[in-house]
Amino acid sequence: MAFNGSWKVDRSENYDKFMEQMGINVMKRKLAEHDNLKIVIEQTGDKFHIKESSTFRTKDIDFTLGVPFDYSLADGTEVSGTWELEGDLLKGKFTRKDNNNVLTTTRALVGGELVQSYNYEGVDAKRIFKKQ
Repeated sequence: MAFNGSWKVDRSENYDKFMEQMGINVMKRKLAEHDNLKIVIEQTGDKFHIKESSTFRTKDIDFTLGVPFDYSLADGTEVSGTWELEGDLLKGKFTRKDNNNVLTTTRALVGGELVQSYNYEGVDAKRIFKKQ
């Protein structure tokens, strides 16, 4: 339950290149760099409720560890996958519905910050969040 709390994006690393690899157009990429994303995480056992809110949308996500679910990324890309908890690391593996390519993401607490790492087709990126 260490992930519980309200987190606001503070900085990103290689996020533009990652979004480009995902096929997101330049206008959406520029907007996404300044989305002011805030994530509220509530974990109860193996169940998670996450509220994502940004300049562009607010979305509630409910999932259970190890149980597949569908999700729509901020740009509209549809994916299906699961989250697993491995030690202190929350690991997600999602398959895009449009091309079957795999997006992996992890969430880890590092020095009091929430670090969300992404990999898609060989391109890595990070978004670092500070607790509110």
